[in-house]
Amino acid sequence: MWLKLLIVALFLAVLASLSSALFFLLKDMGAPQSKRTLYALGVRIALAALLLVAIWYGFESGILAKTAPWAQKY
Repeated sequence: MWLKLLIVALFLAVLASLSSALFFLLKDMGAPQSKRTLYALGVRIALAALLLVAIWYGFESGILAKTAPWAQKY
């Protein structure tokens, strides 16, 4: 259960980082020297990488499983 909560928290953090990058992009349009959008997108990339690692770990350890009806066909 802890892994599923971690995955949801990471997903929400990715969405929050993406929305903050959009906010900084719109707010800093007149300031080309501002790097807040770049930093927010960098945080998003790091969080997305952690999310992929968490999902991979869940499948490799057996905590997560494929439950779709078509998963057993292939």
